Amino acid sequence: MKPRQTVMHCPCGNAKVLAKGLCATCYTLKRQDEDYFGGHREVVLKRDGYRCCVPGCTTVKRGKRSIAVHHREPGNSSPVKMLTLCLACHAKVTRTLHLHDDWPEFLRVLWREQHPDGHEQSALDFSVITPAAKRVPLFKEVL
Repeated sequence: MKPRQTVMHCPCGNAKVLAKGLCATCYTLKRQDEDYFGGHREVVLKRDGYRCCVPGCTTVKRGKRSIAVHHREPGNSSPVKMLTLCLACHAKVTRTLHLHDDWPEFLRVLWREQHPDGHEQSALDFSVITPAAKRVPLFKEVL
C-alpha cells in the first residue's frame, strides 16, 4: 500500500494553506498582530467576545475578519489600552472629522481621545420658544 498524503488545513478551516500552516488571511492577521498589536490582538478579541464594545451597537457580524482592535492610545499595544470595535464604529472614531451628537456616549469618548483638537457638531434647536408675532395691517382698508 502506497503512503497517502493527508490534506493540511488552516486552523480556520481553509484548505488552501499559504505559509506556516495558515491560509493567506490568517497569515496576514498573524503578521499584523505581531507588527501592530504586540501579539495581543487575539487576547483582546477573546476578552471582548469578538463583539463591538460600543453599547447599543447592532452590528451582527462576528469573527476576526469583520471586527477591528482599536488602540485607545496610538502606539500603546497594552491589552488594557485596546478594545474591539466593529468596522463601522472604528471608522467613525478614526476617520470622521466632526463629532456627531447622535452617537452613543462611549463612541463620543473614543472620538475625543483620537481627536483632542477636533470640532464637535451639534444640532440646532429650531423650535419656537416665544409666541409668534401679531399680524399688523400695513395699510388702512379703503371702502
